[in-house]
Amino acid sequence: MLLKDRTAVITGAASLRGIGRRTAQIFAEHGARVAILDLDAQAASDAAASLGEGHIGLACNVTHRESCLAAAEQVLAAFGQVDILVNNAGITQPVKFMDIQPRDYEAITDVSLRGTLYMSQALVPHFRSRRSGSIICMSSVSAQRGGGIFGGPHYSAAKAGVLGLAKAMARELGADNIRVNSITPGLIQTDITSGKLTDQMRTDILKGIPLNRLGDAADVGNACLFLASNLSTYLTGITLDVNGGMLIH
Repeated sequence: MLLKDRTAVITGAASLRGIGRRTAQIFAEHGARVAILDLDAQAASDAAASLGEGHIGLACNVTHRESCLAAAEQVLAAFGQVDILVNNAGITQPVKFMDIQPRDYEAITDVSLRGTLYMSQALVPHFRSRRSGSIICMSSVSAQRGGGIFGGPHYSAAKAGVLGLAKAMARELGADNIRVNSITPGLIQTDITSGKLTDQMRTDILKGIPLNRLGDAADVGNACLFLASNLSTYLTGITLDVNGGMLIH
């Protein structure tokens, strides 16, 4: 088991078919104790219970610094330590450039970018005290290719910001043996995409994916497992593409 005796915090992980939830399952299968954070306390608790005994689910609004600090304190009180943070929480909105309203921009960037900042700030002091930690930041292929299928330009901007933030964090925190890496998923089959892909859309999309299939949440979860484990101890500041070859650069 790659994560035996380790504790992981995963934000935005209550959604049944989401990347965060599948990552939590994979981590638990590899021996980790998992704290699932989500806006909905009951959903987070139910998600944690589905992993088996020894896991917890807590309410946390990652756009509020105080909420992140409180969640970190609760996790540390329950588990005594945290080894891994997966900044997974994010929302999207499929609108065109000229249709983006101030409230839309703030909502999208707040969850992905501000949330990554605040949750990381809440746990970095603990990581520093132990001189150990792995932070995984969830970006998107849309940050690299300038737009996606289900996200508008503000989503691309937020996810590109995550990449920049993660690289800066890796550079600053490396001296404390804290690794910070990013994952850029391609089109992954989750609740966000469920029911929105027509047969024609699927056919057109697959033409641009050399592996000729859409991604599953487990594909991203396994990449998170790699970055969280000792298999990647000399990796920091990297961007790991998980897109079946949709973007080769």
